[in-house]
Amino acid sequence: MKVLVTGSAGFIGSALSMRLLERGDEVVGIDNLNDYYDVTLKQARLARTLSHPGYCDLRISLEDRAAIADVFREHRPERVVNLAAQAGVRYSIENPAAYIDTNLVGFGNILEGCRNNGVEHLVYASSSSVYGANTRMPFSVHDNVNHPVSLYAASKKANELMAHTYSHLFGIPTTGLRFFTVYGPWGRPDMALFKFTRQILAGEPIDVFNYGNHRRDFTYIDDIVEGVVRVLDRTAQPNPEWSGDDPDSSSSKAPYRLYNIGNNQPVELGYYIEVLESCLGLTARKNLLPLQPGDVPDTFADVQELIDDTGYKPDTPVTEGVKRFVEWYRDYYKV
Repeated sequence: MKVLVTGSAGFIGSALSMRLLERGDEVVGIDNLNDYYDVTLKQARLARTLSHPGYCDLRISLEDRAAIADVFREHRPERVVNLAAQAGVRYSIENPAAYIDTNLVGFGNILEGCRNNGVEHLVYASSSSVYGANTRMPFSVHDNVNHPVSLYAASKKANELMAHTYSHLFGIPTTGLRFFTVYGPWGRPDMALFKFTRQILAGEPIDVFNYGNHRRDFTYIDDIVEGVVRVLDRTAQPNPEWSGDDPDSSSSKAPYRLYNIGNNQPVELGYYIEVLESCLGLTARKNLLPLQPGDVPDTFADVQELIDDTGYKPDTPVTEGVKRFVEWYRDYYKV
């Protein structure tokens, strides 16, 4: 297939692009290489795909409506994976306009491109953050998610609503993927594992929020990519049993689906740090701090729908995933 991947220099987008190329797909990659974090890391990720003959590299921002429309008209992708977004819960408190521009306006441009060019399937990144103030565990795609606690989360919930509208009005198959705390080699420097590793190796103290007591459903990058590919290959279908009298938020009479992609094994942050210390052979100095605004205490993915529909369940343990990350980090930064 010819697949348009937005955020192709990003953590997940780069890994997905490589996987698609390796299996013989053509990939049209869009990324604006913004400076939210180290651009040289994005360029290094991108270098892994640029040499492949099936890869087309485009430097475009999602909010550039005319440029996005031109990409769809010129390249005619059969399927689209939208991973480009302004990420980060805390940054959304400081710079909300970035989330409006990329996550809302930009996603609208992607939906219009799909609508006007006969795209077979749109798969897009949502987030576990949409569960917000929910406390019933594990988080299920059937749950109501109307209480986000950050603008980032609200923008991802909005993406799900926007996608459903296009599925309903125009019959575009859309699938949203709620990712749970993705980590691994080539990861984002603003994420905890990356920051902790850098600080521990430098002999600096690490900030441990919620006193290390919150839990995260840490999900290894290869598991995320496998889930995305499985879903991409399975075009969203209408749910014939869906009823407006008892509406299920994970599906619709339109060709619309939502899935959690998580490890289904929440881990306490304190244990996660212990695993990292063991892999580094060093002990962290910890600043124990309260929970930050916009953060949630725990995440835990119910992935039964993903298993039922694709036959796949993420399963890489954090002991193995953190080990692989540390090996990559030491090699990449020569430390």
